[in-house]
Amino acid sequence: VQLQAYGGGLVQVGGSLRLSCAVSGSISSMNIMGWYRQAPGSEREPVAMLSNLGSTNYVESVKGRFTISRDNAKNTLYLQMNNLKPEDTAVYYCYAFKRGAFWGQGTLVTVSS
Repeated sequence: VQLQAYGGGLVQVGGSLRLSCAVSGSISSMNIMGWYRQAPGSEREPVAMLSNLGSTNYVESVKGRFTISRDNAKNTLYLQMNNLKPEDTAVYYCYAFKRGAFWGQGTLVTVSS
Protein backbone atom coordinates (compact mmCIF):
# COMPACT_ATOMS: atom_id res chain seq x y z
CA VAL A 1 0.00 0.00 0.00
CA GLN A 2 1.34 3.39 -0.97
CA LEU A 3 -0.02 6.71 0.17
CA GLN A 4 0.71 10.04 -1.47
CA ALA A 5 -0.34 13.24 0.25
CA TYR A 6 -0.66 16.57 -1.49
CA GLY A 7 -2.44 19.87 -1.24
CA GLY A 8 -0.31 21.71 1.27
CA GLY A 9 0.84 25.24 0.77
CA LEU A 10 1.01 28.73 2.17
CA VAL A 11 -2.22 30.27 3.39
CA GLN A 12 -3.13 33.28 5.49
CA VAL A 13 -4.75 33.10 8.87
CA GLY A 14 -8.42 32.29 8.49
CA GLY A 15 -7.93 30.66 5.13
CA SER A 16 -8.70 27.15 3.98
CA LEU A 17 -6.87 24.24 2.40
CA ARG A 18 -7.87 20.76 1.43
CA LEU A 19 -5.32 18.01 1.74
CA SER A 20 -5.68 14.86 -0.31
CA CYS A 21 -4.10 11.45 0.12
CA ALA A 22 -4.18 9.10 -2.84
CA VAL A 23 -3.99 5.43 -1.87
CA SER A 24 -2.70 2.71 -4.15
CA GLY A 25 -5.08 0.12 -2.72
CA SER A 26 -8.72 0.07 -1.80
CA ILE A 27 -9.31 2.48 1.05
CA SER A 28 -12.60 0.79 1.88
CA SER A 29 -10.58 -2.16 3.15
CA MET A 30 -8.53 -0.04 5.54
CA ASN A 31 -9.45 -0.35 9.21
CA ILE A 32 -8.45 3.20 10.04
CA MET A 33 -7.24 6.15 8.01
CA GLY A 34 -6.19 9.51 9.24
CA TRP A 35 -3.97 12.52 9.29
CA TYR A 36 -1.06 13.34 11.57
CA ARG A 37 1.01 16.48 11.72
CA GLN A 38 4.41 17.44 12.98
CA ALA A 39 5.32 21.01 13.75
CA PRO A 40 8.96 22.14 13.99
CA GLY A 41 10.46 20.98 17.25
CA SER A 42 7.38 18.94 18.16
CA GLU A 43 6.39 15.32 18.06
CA ARG A 44 4.06 13.96 15.42
CA GLU A 45 0.49 14.10 16.65
CA PRO A 46 -2.77 12.65 15.38
CA VAL A 47 -5.10 15.25 13.95
CA ALA A 48 -8.09 13.38 12.56
CA MET A 49 -9.04 9.73 12.28
CA LEU A 50 -11.70 7.96 10.25
CA SER A 51 -12.66 4.34 10.84
CA ASN A 52 -13.98 1.96 8.23
CA LEU A 53 -17.36 2.28 9.94
CA GLY A 54 -17.36 6.02 9.39
CA SER A 55 -16.65 7.21 12.90
CA THR A 56 -14.35 10.18 13.26
CA ASN A 57 -12.08 11.57 15.93
CA TYR A 58 -10.32 14.90 16.02
CA VAL A 59 -7.72 16.44 18.23
CA GLU A 60 -9.40 19.09 20.36
CA SER A 61 -7.57 21.99 18.73
CA VAL A 62 -9.08 21.34 15.28
CA LYS A 63 -12.63 20.38 16.21
CA GLY A 64 -15.13 22.47 14.30
CA ARG A 65 -12.50 23.59 11.80
CA PHE A 66 -11.19 20.40 10.16
CA THR A 67 -13.18 17.65 8.48
CA ILE A 68 -11.85 14.26 7.46
CA SER A 69 -13.57 12.36 4.68
CA ARG A 70 -12.89 9.80 2.00
CA ASP A 71 -13.99 8.95 -1.49
CA ASN A 72 -13.93 5.19 -1.88
CA ALA A 73 -14.39 5.38 -5.64
CA LYS A 74 -11.30 7.53 -5.96
CA ASN A 75 -9.37 5.77 -3.19
CA THR A 76 -8.61 9.15 -1.73
CA LEU A 77 -8.65 10.51 1.79
CA TYR A 78 -9.23 14.21 2.41
CA LEU A 79 -8.72 16.72 5.16
CA GLN A 80 -10.66 19.95 4.74
CA MET A 81 -9.06 22.61 6.89
CA ASN A 82 -10.94 25.85 7.52
CA ASN A 83 -10.21 28.90 9.65
CA LEU A 84 -6.54 28.02 9.72
CA LYS A 85 -4.36 29.35 12.51
CA PRO A 86 -0.60 29.84 12.75
CA GLU A 87 -0.43 26.91 15.17
CA ASP A 88 -1.71 24.66 12.38
CA THR A 89 1.60 25.13 10.59
CA ALA A 90 3.16 21.69 10.25
CA VAL A 91 4.00 18.88 7.92
CA TYR A 92 0.86 16.78 7.50
CA TYR A 93 1.07 13.03 6.95
CA CYS A 94 -1.66 10.66 5.88
CA TYR A 95 -1.91 7.33 7.61
CA ALA A 96 -3.64 4.03 7.04
CA PHE A 97 -3.87 0.87 9.08
CA LYS A 98 -4.63 -2.65 7.87
CA ARG A 99 -2.61 -5.38 9.52
CA GLY A 100 0.08 -2.75 9.86
CA ALA A 101 0.65 0.96 9.54
CA PHE A 102 1.26 2.78 6.28
CA TRP A 103 2.43 6.35 5.93
CA GLY A 104 2.48 8.83 3.11
CA GLN A 105 5.14 11.43 2.63
CA GLY A 106 4.37 14.72 4.28
CA THR A 107 2.89 17.82 2.78
CA LEU A 108 3.78 21.17 4.31
CA VAL A 109 1.09 23.55 5.48
CA THR A 110 2.22 27.04 6.43
CA VAL A 111 -0.23 29.50 7.94
CA SER A 112 0.99 33.07 7.93
CA SER A 113 -0.29 35.79 10.21
